[in-house]
Amino acid sequence: MNEIPQPNDRSSVDQEQFLKILSREEALARFEAALFPRALPGEMRTLAAALGSALAEDILAPIDVPPFDRSNVDGFAVRSADLAAASEAAPVRLELNSEIIACGKAPTHQVGSGTATPIATGGPLPRGADAVVMVEHTQPAGTRAIEVRRAASPGQFVSHAGSDIARGEALLRGCTIIGSREIGMLAACGIAEVKVVRKPCVAVVSTGDELVQPGEVLAPAAIYDTNGAIVTAAIDENGGAAYFVGAIADDELKLEAAMRKALAEADMLVLSGGTSKGAGDVSHRIIGRLGQPGIIAHGVALKPGKPLCLAVCDGKPVVILPGFPTSAMFTFHDMIVPVLRRMAGLPPRADAKVSAKVPVRIASELGRTEFVMVSLVDGKDGLIAYPSGKGSGAITSFAQADGFLRIDALADQMPAGTEAEVTLFTPHVRVPDLVIIGSHCTGLDLVTAPLAHAGLSVRSIAVGSLGGLAAARRGECDLAPIHLFDDKTETYNTPYLADGLELVPGWRRMQGIVFRKGDRRFESLSAKDAVAAALADPACIMVNRNQGAGTRILIDRLLGGVRPEGYWNQPRSHNAVAAAVAQHRADWGMTIAPVAHASGLGFIPLAEEHYDFALVSARKERPAVRAFLDALASDESRAALARAGFRPA
Repeated sequence: MNEIPQPNDRSSVDQEQFLKILSREEALARFEAALFPRALPGEMRTLAAALGSALAEDILAPIDVPPFDRSNVDGFAVRSADLAAASEAAPVRLELNSEIIACGKAPTHQVGSGTATPIATGGPLPRGADAVVMVEHTQPAGTRAIEVRRAASPGQFVSHAGSDIARGEALLRGCTIIGSREIGMLAACGIAEVKVVRKPCVAVVSTGDELVQPGEVLAPAAIYDTNGAIVTAAIDENGGAAYFVGAIADDELKLEAAMRKALAEADMLVLSGGTSKGAGDVSHRIIGRLGQPGIIAHGVALKPGKPLCLAVCDGKPVVILPGFPTSAMFTFHDMIVPVLRRMAGLPPRADAKVSAKVPVRIASELGRTEFVMVSLVDGKDGLIAYPSGKGSGAITSFAQADGFLRIDALADQMPAGTEAEVTLFTPHVRVPDLVIIGSHCTGLDLVTAPLAHAGLSVRSIAVGSLGGLAAARRGECDLAPIHLFDDKTETYNTPYLADGLELVPGWRRMQGIVFRKGDRRFESLSAKDAVAAALADPACIMVNRNQGAGTRILIDRLLGGVRPEGYWNQPRSHNAVAAAVAQHRADWGMTIAPVAHASGLGFIPLAEEHYDFALVSARKERPAVRAFLDALASDESRAALARAGFRPA
């Protein structure tokens, strides 16, 4: 067993290349140049096991297909010369031979002049016959004869031996992907096994002290390891055979031992986490001791994905993906999948692209090519691409997005209204049946559940009440959930409607101050007194809501222009506010009663707000909109909302 070098080994010093940021194109070119060309190992597989694999070599047909001349129709095997003069006016009489030729039965009698032999579709053509007449083109003439009123040409309704596949011809070329059609061709030639490119064995390792495997108890400040599961699945989806080694803590000796073992057993090693320059990120330092040439690129001008590390150790690729799930998956699909598919003998992925308009300005960072996940919806004049806006740590960004758009490294933004090219994650656009854009509420899932169960696709994009109204005015959604209070009329929502929009009552929900139970600064106080107490204590930290949210408008009214500590912490959901308070990152905030109670927090009611829907009138009769309105009014949805702590309107 090889001795593992100590962490202070000098070879690791030369691998500190994080400051040499490469472009995406240069990093990928260097990685592929260090790996290819290379021989692709093959293995024999049965046809069923070969599905989806690439052939390792050309396959020549060992037999003719069909292996004999056969009939294409039910009818009679004849000599075409006997029927040269046949017509409606002058039918030709043929005597029937005694045998009947069925599929799988070799003929034994010759077809002589003036005779015919009954034959089934697929039956072998008998000696003496050179054509087949369809049974529909004949008439019985007694018990042992037929009359034919049409002439027959040589080869009529006959497939000759080798007419489909000729013995010795190239049946399939190497690198052909084996699908059901290819399996059919191979089976027709009697081939039971083929040599295919062996799937690359890829070891997957997650790194980090904070990781807990799904199913285990989640400790404070710990997170579940999502990258291990999602990277393993993505490898299998793209031609590899992945196995998950496990999650290894940030212990350099233990991690190096695991990496050496995995690299000895596998064709490729993929890690996630440990690519940045933090004290706990040690993976990239180990690579320099695992083989030559070592790190090819550490730091790529990508967003998300800058910390990506690409290496080759004695001919085997080693990849360290960023730890954040969206960064990890995007860089995997963009940078690693091309190499993995090439190692598996598979062709490059053919990504479909569509054009879509971006409705909002997207800020970007100069010097880094940025890829932005987007969700597609139908607009008045074509597709609309909404950026996900959840960040590289969001699990759902990649899963819920339809594709991504690219912002060039020389641009600091993509202006609103830009017509952009969107690369799809799937072969076709998946435009949802119902689009809801606006304020977030947990009650929305209760109402849309029946639609999903009925097979309708629903997309909900949380941009706040004002953002939802803007989307509705532009015709980019069917409904915009809103909860906006108008000071002049002292009413909710109706004053904010524009032409072409109508209000659909939703439900009432109690907004209030959320705090940790037992905090004397808030216990037994009214909402206004609680806010006054918080403002009087410089150590009391709040958590706000995002601009455009109805809750934010309510908070600003309470604060009256004051900007206390924590004001600029602006999460986009009620759940995030409750989590900040529960985890002691903030002392108070504003959320709705169901979320506060679910989080085990104290709650001071402030006002019952109206959570309603601005409906685009022109879309009112769409089937999915009608289904939503029916669900909203149903007894089942109203009861579900009431159980969750809401009051149906």
